[in-house]
Parts: sequence; C-alpha cells; structure tokens
Amino acid sequence: MHVHILGIGGTFMGGVAAIAQAAGFRVTGSDLNVYPPMSTQLAALGIEFIEGYGADQLDLRPDIIVVGNALSRGSPVVEAMLDRDLPYTSGPQWLAEQVLRKRHVIAVAGTHGKTTTASMLAWILEHSGLAPGFLIGGAPSNFDSTARLGNGPCFVIEADEYDTAFFDKRAKFVHYRPRTAILNNLEYDHADIYEDVAAIRRQFNQLLRTVPAAGRLIVNGEDAELAATLKMGCWTQRETFSVALSGADWSARLAPQSACSQFAVHFQGRAVAQVNWSLLGEHNVMNALAAIAAASHSGVSPERAASALGEFRGVKRRMELRGTVAGVTVYDDFAHHPTAIAATLGALRARAAGARIVAVVEPRSNTMKLGIHREQLAPALASADRSWFFKPADLGWDLPAAVAALGDRVRFAETVDELAKGLAEDSRPGDQVLIMSNGGFGGLHDKLLDELRARAGQTGS
Repeated sequence: MHVHILGIGGTFMGGVAAIAQAAGFRVTGSDLNVYPPMSTQLAALGIEFIEGYGADQLDLRPDIIVVGNALSRGSPVVEAMLDRDLPYTSGPQWLAEQVLRKRHVIAVAGTHGKTTTASMLAWILEHSGLAPGFLIGGAPSNFDSTARLGNGPCFVIEADEYDTAFFDKRAKFVHYRPRTAILNNLEYDHADIYEDVAAIRRQFNQLLRTVPAAGRLIVNGEDAELAATLKMGCWTQRETFSVALSGADWSARLAPQSACSQFAVHFQGRAVAQVNWSLLGEHNVMNALAAIAAASHSGVSPERAASALGEFRGVKRRMELRGTVAGVTVYDDFAHHPTAIAATLGALRARAAGARIVAVVEPRSNTMKLGIHREQLAPALASADRSWFFKPADLGWDLPAAVAALGDRVRFAETVDELAKGLAEDSRPGDQVLIMSNGGFGGLHDKLLDELRARAGQTGS
C-alpha cells in the first residue's frame, strides 16, 4: 500500500512516515521548509518527499493520503484531494488503525514534560529488553530517531492535546486508546484552538474515557486541574506521583545539595530504588517518577528503571549545551510557556548557583503571540540575572510593559542579528546563556557563538 503524507516534515508526521515504512508501506510525502532533525531522518530512510503542496503530487496515485494538522482548506493539494474524492485520514487515526490497535499503548500527556517523559520511558523499556515502539515529539539522545515501530508489546507515544486535522478538531490523543496513560500536568495553552483551560480539561476527560478499567492512570498528584478533570469522570485505577505531596503513591527523597541529580524513589512509603543521573531540576524528578510508575505497569521493576535512568542522556533542545566560547556557555531549550521557563531556569540555577544567568526568550508560540501569559512572564524570569527578548514588530501587544517589573535587568532586540550582537557585547566570562524558543530562533545559537568567537579573537583572549 502506498501512503502519501502531507506535512511529512513535522516531528509527528515524520515519525508516522518512519513507522509506516518499517511496517512495509510505500511512503512518500510533502512539506514546506523541511529542516533537521526530520530532514536528515527522512533522507536516511530514503523517503521521497516533495517541496510544497501543489496538486500535481496527487499524480503519484497513493492508496491513502495522511493529512497533517498543518494543512487547511485552501491548500491546492487539499482542494484537489477533496474534489477528486480521494481516500484520506489523519496521522493519529492512521497510526491508531494500522499500528497501535495490537499494542500495549503507553500515552504520555500533559502541558509540559511530554517529550522528556516519553523519552525516559522508551529508554527504560529498551534498557529492559522490551524493544518498544515509540513516537516522540523530539529527539531522544539514547536513540537515533524520533520514532520506530519496535517489535515488543509496548508502544510509547507522546500524547499531544493539539487538534488532529482540519477535518477532525478532537485532540490527537483521543485516537490512541492507551492501556497506560501518564497525566503530567494541565495548564492553559494552545490559545489558537482552545478558548480556556476548561476546554482543554474536556479533551483530557475524553482521553480518560478511552482508558480501560484494567488499565492504569499515572497522575501528577500536585496538579489541581488534573484533580478537577478526574472529578469529571474516571473509570480506571490510578496511581499518583509527587515530590512535595505526602501520601502520593510514587514519591522522591532528594539528596541534599545534589541539584536533583540524586534521589531515592519511594512507592507507597517504601524506598524501592535510587536514581543517580545527569539531569537536573525538580521537574525532571517528576518526569522520572511518572516514567518509573508507567514502566512498573509494563512489568519493569523500579530498580531496573532507575538503573536505566542512570544512563539516560536527555533530549535534544532540553537544556542542550550548544557550546562554550571565552567562558560563556550557551544552552538551547524548548521552553516557551512561563511554567516551563521558570522550571528550566530553576534547574540551571541549581547547577550554576554563583554564575550570572542570562535568559533569552522568543515569544513564538501561538499562545505567546496572543499575549495570553504576558502577566506571568516577569515572575517566570525572576531568577535570571539578565533577560533578553526578541521583539518582533508584529507581536501585537506591549512586551516591554508586560515585563517592566524586571527593571534594568531586561533588554530587547528587533532582529536576530541585533540580538546576537547585543548578547555578545553584554556577556562576560562565566555567563550561562539559556536560549528558549519552540522554534529554531533564526539560528541565534550559532550566531551568538560566532559573535563570541569574533570578540574573543579581537581581544586576544
């Protein structure tokens, strides 16, 4: 069967492509501006893809067209597909019908931490010899791809609450029918498609309706929105996890002065494992507890899971070190929501307590562009010594006014080149520069490192 994927360059749809090819389907696709890691992943797989969304690509005569949620009415290929009455489906629906139906699906849902938790869980299962399939919305460093079919019984999927396709406005995750579901947290996000947090809560409730009674929910016991969601209806046995909350089924005891790099795992009050790893931050301890709990439901002991996490190398674009020049260290991180920004800064502060931390933020997400969280930005950046913002001309709301509470610790730039130069001029040895965006940020990371090298050469240092 020939599967043609519209939007093949996205992390999710590119993952679907890799899995479809491994399952024996002929795969082609199309997209705009495909870039790494997906461009290199598709090239390595030998998957043919077309640049653009012209109607002529349908002359390939595929048996089914899988439509990504980046496509909308008015696109030439979409209009031609509908006019010709060609068979089509969404990526989540295709995956559910062709791959997930016969697997023990472990879905990782939540506003934050999905990619990291799913990567941890996939690695725990792999380390335990279970050869899982997975589809992750990022690049886990313990694997050479973002997705694979796997030949074991389990399939780990990052369960996104974003809508499915132009013809299916349900959240993606309602298609997956998990037997194990992690609920990491729930906050207002995706303001372009959800009116308020109650609308997102309803989608999470739809997910709960698909988990069998004999399955397992792994729930953040500290999250009030998740508690409200469970009150809307829950038919599945559940376990809670927490660092701070007494009485949670899964909890952690953090080693003093360890910046969360060492902690004991407790299950129902009894110590069951010890984690020693390279990750930092309490948010990652929470992710680890969720992954260990879900792995336990799949038959992996906490001790084995903790051992695997000791070899977990993280996920690209999650406080990923991009380079150090003239004593200035530059990190890349996907954080784009105030809660994630604050958590990432807190983790960096714990590791580099005495260093000057420079936060760099691109207000790129749809929610950020709409200014939904503007009042939370200044508090989220409170632990940074300096904050820089990329301030596009078409932002549509008063960014300087929103972060005025930061006083003289905040700076703005209207182009990426201007931002790179300003950061380099403002830097000093020992600085920890944390660049945060859910996009490529115009290549700022490399531009900043180049500026730092140029300045170091000029000064002879």
